[in-house]
Amino acid sequence: MSTILSIDGLRKTFSQGFIPRRKEILKGISFAVSEGEIFGYLGPNGSGKTTTIKCVLGLIFPDAGRIELCGRPHLDPRSKEKVGFLPENPYFYDYLTAREFLDFYGQLFRLAPDVRRERIPALLKLVDMERAADLSLRKFSRGMLQRIGLAQALINEPSLVVLDEPLGGLDPIGRKEIRDIILRLRSEGKTVVLSSHILQDIEMICDRVAILVDGRILSQGRLTDLVSEKILFTEIVLSGVGDRELAALGEPLSAQAGRTLLKVYDEARIQAVLDLVRDRKGNVHSLLPRTQTLEDLFVGMVRPR
Repeated sequence: MSTILSIDGLRKTFSQGFIPRRKEILKGISFAVSEGEIFGYLGPNGSGKTTTIKCVLGLIFPDAGRIELCGRPHLDPRSKEKVGFLPENPYFYDYLTAREFLDFYGQLFRLAPDVRRERIPALLKLVDMERAADLSLRKFSRGMLQRIGLAQALINEPSLVVLDEPLGGLDPIGRKEIRDIILRLRSEGKTVVLSSHILQDIEMICDRVAILVDGRILSQGRLTDLVSEKILFTEIVLSGVGDRELAALGEPLSAQAGRTLLKVYDEARIQAVLDLVRDRKGNVHSLLPRTQTLEDLFVGMVRPR
């Protein structure tokens, strides 16, 4: 499988403050993205995710390091021909309608008029914006702007799609629809680099991830390799047993409707809990083993020690 994006030893420093002081934002990061995968780029605010993306796209210049994009040096204009990009906080010409907006970006890529006429309705349908095709962007909500922004990122039929926080401002249905679009892009052979704070969505769709903290990549790889399948604890929702009795077996927490959520850390005690509930003629409403998640891994790396 060929590499579509390669970053080696990337460094970037900015001057900050009234009396300028140099601050290193990227501290020698390296990673590669293979063709046809969804790559998640994670990190807390200020860790350097957006700075990395701007360096890759040539919007700012790194102090050191090497970037190759689509098999070419990233500053080669030809490397951008097959790249689509949706920034975190896009600013669009808000007097244009959605259809005019996509047509404008199609012209920037020198798409022929007949290609634009065919592609624009298909993209509006893909992001579920057909009903707003002739509405000016100034009347769009944040979620609608995210959708039309994704459409413009696909106007040139890119091989690599870079999405910076694409799920922000979307309701749960909208997030699912965007996730489905991203999975569809992968099925079509496209590569997606996805930066997001919504870890559940990253965990659902990404093939590999890199975790960036304070300008350094602390971990990267396939999710199955990074996240342990070891059971951390078991959550049992039950009723009919007092918290005092349960405290000897686990950590009881209040739940709704008179129920108790019991966290059992010792797997050997699960049967004792079930026996106690049966003896007290109570009820077990659910029993769920809890394994490590991407959020557990992320918080463990980001939280100050």
